[in-house]
Amino acid sequence: MGSEGPKAVTIHVTGFKKFQGVAENPTETIVNNLRGYVEKRGLPAGVTLGSCTVLETAGNGALPMLCKVLESGISKLESNCRSNEQIVWLHLGVNSGAQEFTIERQAVNEATFCCPDELGWQPQQTPIVAEDGGTSRTRETPCSTEAVYKFLKEKGYEVTISDDAGRFVCNYVYYHSLRYAEEKGHKSLFVHVPRFTKIDEDTQMQFVASLLEAIASTC
Repeated sequence: MGSEGPKAVTIHVTGFKKFQGVAENPTETIVNNLRGYVEKRGLPAGVTLGSCTVLETAGNGALPMLCKVLESGISKLESNCRSNEQIVWLHLGVNSGAQEFTIERQAVNEATFCCPDELGWQPQQTPIVAEDGGTSRTRETPCSTEAVYKFLKEKGYEVTISDDAGRFVCNYVYYHSLRYAEEKGHKSLFVHVPRFTKIDEDTQMQFVASLLEAIASTC
């Protein structure tokens, strides 16, 4: 009787459009260019780049598109009958004050927006998912952040691990994604990147390609 091979991994990637104070969001550029970049560079055997989606930088406004992306990943898996496949959602957001890449370990059930999102919504101390309880509830990624961190550090990238993804749209989307992934038995990870003025575009494209490899080999 033959043994099962390693799980195939499909990674869906999202980024964000502009928002107040960030006229050009690097994650929009990264996500829009990622498929072409990966096709030239290649990915390890068994790793597939799934959908690449740029979300509106809005809480409730981004949620319908996020849900569509998440559900699309599930429906494609079911239609292909690939039960041995691992689905991972990788969300990229910008931290405009950062000098390095940041792997986010968890999201918090709190929306407290420091400024209105792109659709004018500015919640304060509001639970993201009311049925999950209060704003102190957290959800942690099932991905090994330490293993991803080690992989990327060995590649020479400036990277750190964080337990605080903020309380803006990044955290809002991450919380919903972690919740959905838990329900479906899949995985979700959020990574903050700096502006291109801090780390140039080519280096960031290389980083995200390496991040896909790290996720595939460690998650």
